[in-house]
Amino acid sequence: MAGIYFHIPFCKQACHYCDFHFSTSLKYRDDMVAALCREVALQSGYLVGQDATIETIYFGGGTPSLLAATDINRLIDAVGIHFDICPDAEVTIEANPDDLSDAYVKELRATLINRFSIGIQSFFEEDLRWMNRAHSAAEAHSAIQRIQDAGYANITADLIYGYPLLSDDKWQSNIGRLVETGIPHISAYGMTVEPRTALAAFIRKGKQLPMDEGQAATQFNQLMDTLTAAGFIHYEISNFARPGNVARHNSNYWKGVPYIGIGPSAHSFDGRSRQWNVRNNAHYMRAIQTDTVPYEKEELTTPDRLNEYIMTALRTIWGLDLGVVERRFGSHYRQTLDAVLPQFVSNGDIMLEGPVVTLTRKGKLFADHIAAELFVDQEA
Repeated sequence: MAGIYFHIPFCKQACHYCDFHFSTSLKYRDDMVAALCREVALQSGYLVGQDATIETIYFGGGTPSLLAATDINRLIDAVGIHFDICPDAEVTIEANPDDLSDAYVKELRATLINRFSIGIQSFFEEDLRWMNRAHSAAEAHSAIQRIQDAGYANITADLIYGYPLLSDDKWQSNIGRLVETGIPHISAYGMTVEPRTALAAFIRKGKQLPMDEGQAATQFNQLMDTLTAAGFIHYEISNFARPGNVARHNSNYWKGVPYIGIGPSAHSFDGRSRQWNVRNNAHYMRAIQTDTVPYEKEELTTPDRLNEYIMTALRTIWGLDLGVVERRFGSHYRQTLDAVLPQFVSNGDIMLEGPVVTLTRKGKLFADHIAAELFVDQEA
C-alpha cells in the first residue's frame, strides 16, 4: 500500500523558526487547489508495478486548515478518481488552533478527515509571540476541546522545546496540559535553527540567544519521563502514542513504504528513487497547466537506500533489523554492520535483541549521530 501527501503552501504569517515552503498570500489559493488536483492525475502512474492502494492521506504544509472543507473534498475526490482508497484509510489534516472554529470543524465532518494534527507548540502567550505563531494561548487551550466535542478522538498535537524562553517548569506545564486533554498522540520537537529563517538572522545579529544543547537534552528527558509515566509509548524519537494510536502515515515513512507528494516542494518515494517538486508556487502552477510535473529526481544507490533505512529505522521502537538489511541489501552490508555495532553496545548507546538494533535511553539523545556513524559509503 502507499500514502499521499498534499503540501498546502499557504500560511497566515511566517513563524520565526520555520523553513518549510509557503506563501503568506492567499491570492492564488483556488488556482493552487486546481493544480494539486491536476497533479494527482499526472502522478497516477508513479507507483506503476506496485500496490498503489492508498492507505493514508496527509494534508501538510504550510497550513492546510486555510483551505475550505470543499477544497479538502475536491482533493480527496481527485485521489479517489485515480487510486483505490482503503475503506479504513487514515486521513490527517494539520491545523492551526485559530482556524478550528466550530463552523469549520462541522464542515470538515462532511469530508473523509478522521485525524487532526494541531500545531499547539506552547500554552504560554509570550512563547507564541516569540515564535510569531498566529494563534493565542487561549486558542491553544480551546482548539483540542472543540475537536473532541465534535466527536473526533484521533488527535495529535505538537509541542516545541529547547528554546531560551522555555524554563523546565514551563515545559513540564506544557506537557502536563496536553496529557490532561486525553488526546492519544503527542509529537514534540527540539527547536532547530534553520539557515534561511528569521530566527537564524536574529541570532546572527545578536537579537536572540542561540539554542542550548544542554537545555534541549534536559527537556527531552523530561518529555520521555512524563509521557511514558502517563502511559504513552515512545515509538519514534519525536512521537509518543497511547497503545493503538500510532500515526500510520508517518510510521510508513519510517518503514520505507512508498508515497506520492503532491504540491510545490513535496517529495515522492517509490522505493528506488526520490523526487521533489519545485519550491516555487508560480513555477509549479505554470508547469502543471502544461501537464508537466516540475520535479528533480535522484536514483538511489544501494548504500543510499540502506543509509535511509538505518536513519529512519533506528529512530523507532521497531528498530534496525539486521535480517532486513541482509535480505534487502545483501550479506556484505549485514557483515559491515555486525563489525561496528559492538562498540555502540559497549558504550550503552544501543541494544541488540537477536537481529534487531534499538536505541537505549542514552542513545536517543544522539540518534542522528549514531545513525551517521553506521552509514555505509560504497557499493558492495
